Amino acid sequence: MKRLTLSVAATIVLALAGTGCNQSATTTEEGTQTTTTDTTKTTEPAAPTAQTDRKPLETREANVPDQKPTFPEQNRASGITSDAAFDVVVLAKNLENPWAVEPLPNGDLLVTEKSGRLRMITAAGQVGQPITGLPKVDARGQGGLLDVALSPGFATDRTIYWSFSEPRANGNATSVAKGVLSADNKSLSQVKVIFQAKPAYNGEMHFGSRLAFGPDGMLYVTLGERSDLEIRPQAQQMNSHMGKTLRITTDGKPAPDNPFMNQQGAMPEIWSVGHRNVQASAFDDQGRFWIVEHGPQGGDEVNLIEKGKNYGWPVVTFGEEYSGKPIPNSVTTKQGYVDPVYYWDPVIAPSGAQFYSGSAFPQWKGNLFVGGLKDKMLVRLQLENDRVTGEEHLLTDRNQRIRDVRQGPDGSLFIVTDEKNGELWKVSPKK
Repeated sequence: MKRLTLSVAATIVLALAGTGCNQSATTTEEGTQTTTTDTTKTTEPAAPTAQTDRKPLETREANVPDQKPTFPEQNRASGITSDAAFDVVVLAKNLENPWAVEPLPNGDLLVTEKSGRLRMITAAGQVGQPITGLPKVDARGQGGLLDVALSPGFATDRTIYWSFSEPRANGNATSVAKGVLSADNKSLSQVKVIFQAKPAYNGEMHFGSRLAFGPDGMLYVTLGERSDLEIRPQAQQMNSHMGKTLRITTDGKPAPDNPFMNQQGAMPEIWSVGHRNVQASAFDDQGRFWIVEHGPQGGDEVNLIEKGKNYGWPVVTFGEEYSGKPIPNSVTTKQGYVDPVYYWDPVIAPSGAQFYSGSAFPQWKGNLFVGGLKDKMLVRLQLENDRVTGEEHLLTDRNQRIRDVRQGPDGSLFIVTDEKNGELWKVSPKK
């Protein structure tokens, strides 16, 4: 698929943003307020989708029934059942809206709480006091202390990275900081904010944000476009970090060979364009970068990210506003934009992702696990040739919003639940 010239894409979206529209408040996937519009949506014809031999797991009515997948495997995958027997151990309780879990080489775990606390929880489940030294966060709405990741050289440098919604003079925005964790796991030193997304905006929504180190040693950062209609078009504008994935060095500089490094007016950290709110990312066993992003109602997406490509939002997207109104002037597929590998309608509200590579569950090798907030489940996706061939919903009986999932050094999966009294779980083979 040919890539659309991004300056042209920006012009298109700016034109759309300038059209007259009626705005109204509505509820998003995270339960906060945004604005929508009554502008009529047009949908380009989709490819035929004869799927008579498939038995999809999802059988509920679609949010947007008239929209059809671009190719047969793009949504409503066949239901599959795991033959892996596992136990779920609750390692910790009473965490305040935990947002991320990061396993350490020794089996201990770093956990962020959205209100601004970072804790060390031992492999045995002992919860440490909040680690000191973190900068202030703006924890309103969807903001707060977000992801945490270990330096590739953590074993020797004890450096960690974290993302957070940073209060700024004229609003807030997502920032990335790093610091050195003390030997007793109680404090951070040499703390430095290494990257600040721009522009700042006075809002409470769509901060992203996941951090993942690639095989190239660079730090990949995912962001949201801040949701509101006035700033949403910046997902297509190259002079803004909003609605992008970024690739930066361990010091926060634009990574070498970034696709727009020499493009006048473009932010040099940009890796890909046209995203709504990305709260899940992971590298597969081939070293390829995948994201799972909150779409509009009926439009959550799994995307395989390629350097410099445009993933469409808000010009090309499945779904509708959370008010039930159409996305202004959008289509579901268009030449020059990358189609999602998979999308959910109805949505799952995805947050946290992990490609499984451990030996504890050999049946799951190569599967993509995704946390589900809205339907309170862990999603397992089976992929073949970059298509989703099966889907399973796990842990639904626990009825908690799953915010993050990560693989530990022993092959177990660690999960945090986004609740006022959130929990940390360990999923390991049944004994």
